[in-house]
Amino acid sequence: MARIKGAMMTRKRRNKTLRLAKGYWGAKSKHFKMANQAVMKSLTYAYVGRRLKKRDFRSLWITRISAACKANDINYSRFINGLKKANITLNRKVLADMAHNDAAGFAALVAAAKAAL
Repeated sequence: MARIKGAMMTRKRRNKTLRLAKGYWGAKSKHFKMANQAVMKSLTYAYVGRRLKKRDFRSLWITRISAACKANDINYSRFINGLKKANITLNRKVLADMAHNDAAGFAALVAAAKAAL
């Protein structure tokens, strides 16, 4: 029985890593060992970044809602509390979009929140 060696699969695996490293500066895109380290690091950054993006957007939405609340003479925490008491379940993404694009609709929500308090 002939001995099977792993040259083809090894080459495929290495080429996949080198394709991911395409565009990296210097030897990081040419040499497998350096490319592998750079790709592993960049994939870690990408994983972390996907989680940080959620945090960043939530804080942006809260900032936008807070600014719109101040324009309507209520602070953010009292507004959110009023919405909960009025059984209005809109997430912060939608509230921020309303505050940005639909000032009249947001003012109606503020009125409802004030009434519930």
